[in-house]
Amino acid sequence: MSRYWTDTVKNIKPYVPGEQPKDRKYIKLNTNENPYPPSQSAIEAIKLAADDTLRLYPDPSGDALRDAIAGYFSLRRSNVFIGNGSDELLAFCFPAFFEPSGLPILFAEITYSFYPVYAAFFKTPYRLIPVDEEFNVPVEGYFQENGGIIIANPNAPTGKGLDLASIETILKQNAASVVVLDEAYIDFGGRTAAGLVNRYPNLLVIRTLSKSHSLAGLRVGYALGSEELIEGITRVKDSINSYTVDRLAQAGAREAIKDDAWFQETRSKIIKTRERVTARLKDRGFVVIPSEANFIFIASPQCPGRILFQRLREKGILVRYFDKPRIDNYLRVSIGTDEEMDSFLAAVADICG
Repeated sequence: MSRYWTDTVKNIKPYVPGEQPKDRKYIKLNTNENPYPPSQSAIEAIKLAADDTLRLYPDPSGDALRDAIAGYFSLRRSNVFIGNGSDELLAFCFPAFFEPSGLPILFAEITYSFYPVYAAFFKTPYRLIPVDEEFNVPVEGYFQENGGIIIANPNAPTGKGLDLASIETILKQNAASVVVLDEAYIDFGGRTAAGLVNRYPNLLVIRTLSKSHSLAGLRVGYALGSEELIEGITRVKDSINSYTVDRLAQAGAREAIKDDAWFQETRSKIIKTRERVTARLKDRGFVVIPSEANFIFIASPQCPGRILFQRLREKGILVRYFDKPRIDNYLRVSIGTDEEMDSFLAAVADICG
């Protein structure tokens, strides 16, 4: 531990991203990446943008991309913010909306593990909302005094989603708090709350092109919200780095948003594969949590989660294992191509007998 570190850095437990292996070729089902190539229109736009204008800074506000996103959701440019992946946007929310000396913010007991990391880093108090035995998050858990709310919908790592009626109930009960809705996986079965932005000034919807648009390597996320909330996170961004989304990323993301035919076809394939694999695993006696995401959360009655994780890795298949209370017997499995998932199912059959 360095003597030059601040107390914050000394005490923080950083988020651990999914493994990106370099030792051999694996079937990667561990980081919820899309198994299909990006829109060809997006790739061509990136190639065209790679010209001598790279000597110039990109548009700091990304107006062309914001216009494309706003048009897609029938919003105004002023309702859209873009950033370097949705994780960056989530980080901006803490200094923008949550007071370190204020009431605790609320998020689920089992959810995206970056939330408590951000809370610790920004010294924001928080309170966990318990989930039930089937990993449901009770809406009533959010009916208490708070300094803000973060909800992953669908939730991670479980894949369970809340319907729009439940989201609206939470918004109405918390009119004085900012409710951040993390919709990283919403395109694989849930209904986006983007249409609620103009009705609830306390709602900020955060989305990403990493999953449903196959652009994890491009790092583009965006937020939808009232002008007041968008200005808040813009102030944070411009106090840290005005140029968070580069020229190539803006060009590729803009065309990806426009290519709705590619988007609809690709997500439909993933949903169909998810349902097929879910049925096969249930036939083998697995517990499979109902998922609205591009992953499934599974447990085997014959093989403990840690052992199954290790055995799959030995067979060249990476999945995600969380060594945490209540979920340490589960694995999160990203949905790959049909061929990749067939290999996964064959490996599971061999391991679990």
